[in-house]
Amino acid sequence: MCRVCGPAKKKRKEGCIMRKISLILVVLLMAAPAWSAVTITCSNVGYEVTVSYNFTGEPNSVRAFALDITIDTGTITDVNDDVNPDYTIYPGSIVIAGGVVTDDGNAVADPCDYPSDTQPGVGSSGITVEMGALYSPPIDPCGPPPTGDLLKFTVSGDCNVTITENEARGGVVLTDPTKDPTSFTAPGTGAPEFGVVGACFPSSYTTYNDWVTLGKPDCWCSAYQCDGDADGATEGPQKFRVAINDLTPLIANWKKKIADPTLDPCTDFDHKSEGPQKFRVAINDLTILINNWKKKDTALPGDCPRPE
Repeated sequence: MCRVCGPAKKKRKEGCIMRKISLILVVLLMAAPAWSAVTITCSNVGYEVTVSYNFTGEPNSVRAFALDITIDTGTITDVNDDVNPDYTIYPGSIVIAGGVVTDDGNAVADPCDYPSDTQPGVGSSGITVEMGALYSPPIDPCGPPPTGDLLKFTVSGDCNVTITENEARGGVVLTDPTKDPTSFTAPGTGAPEFGVVGACFPSSYTTYNDWVTLGKPDCWCSAYQCDGDADGATEGPQKFRVAINDLTPLIANWKKKIADPTLDPCTDFDHKSEGPQKFRVAINDLTILINNWKKKDTALPGDCPRPE
């Protein structure tokens, strides 16, 4: 199947000046002055991955993105390009008849257009996306903000995601087509790569590797665990979220290390080791429990695992 068609979108803002997107080739360099940096990041909740952008400090805003998104195992099963209210023009599939847009198309590029330079699409391990914003630079209320979420996609299982510019389709295009962004960066070196897992704990967290080592405990994703809820339940007729049933296992796991097979990771409230001995359950975890002792759900944010 050469084309993956999504629902038509009616998100263009009235009053925006419609202009033709000019796609130009750009050079991918990992070191560049701050004024030309364009950063792509990924985050995930389960198997749904959000791709975000940042061009803060760049005087020429990003007009369009042409990106290759690939995963090392499994398939990309779905793409949601109805995420960003500004980057809603899809050059590869938009249909214009008589000067009127009759079909917005969708962000996933048709591999039939540039077969050697385009990923196969949804249902494969890679997609090429084209997303543009039409407005009158440099100052326009219809222009996109310097940071935001670009799109979301779903993967079939645990994998790593790699994102690079698709130079055949223009890569990263600025509002001034005579200027080329000389930096396309992301965490790590070489091609931007992000670990994605099919469970609840975000792979972008610095404690992610510890979560994997501990067997990916589901309790780390429980809404109140990082506030001292070791048993994942309320207690007593008052329904205290943090009480004696949470303190008891904490004491039983006091000063155990990550390699200890008897360690209950649910009592590791801060998700970190402590001290030169690298105890997983120690004073910092006890402090969290004490601070939330006999609090009810209404007194706790319930947003664990909390963003770093």
